[in-house]
Amino acid sequence: MCGSRRYRYDLREQEDPDIRASDADRERVAQLLRDSAGDGRLDMDELSERLDHVYAARTFRELNAQTRDLPVPATRHAVSTRRRGVPTTFVWISVMLIAIWALTGAGYFWPLWPMLWFGFAVMRSRAHRRAFPRATRA
Repeated sequence: MCGSRRYRYDLREQEDPDIRASDADRERVAQLLRDSAGDGRLDMDELSERLDHVYAARTFRELNAQTRDLPVPATRHAVSTRRRGVPTTFVWISVMLIAIWALTGAGYFWPLWPMLWFGFAVMRSRAHRRAFPRATRA
């Protein structure tokens, strides 16, 4: 799991903290604890103790108890990085298509059609993201 993405289950606690946690949930909380130790928020003894509690946890309430005093990092960075990547991808694909067109004889400008389709798809996905923001998705 990437160190820049950290997870915390406060949202699940508001629903029902007695829901059983899965192995993946325990792993995410364990990664959060390891990242916090790497940042200097936990010492090695406390990390070891909390990891023991995390791997023994059965519910989200028990997982939340191990991360309650740790800060919740902002997740907007991943969203903004993704949005910046779409125009860059569009430009690189367009350049590649034009290069192929030029290398194959530069006849009819066929790259126009895939570029129009890709541009339409990008605009449609951006409209979808505006209509359904990431914060409301499950």
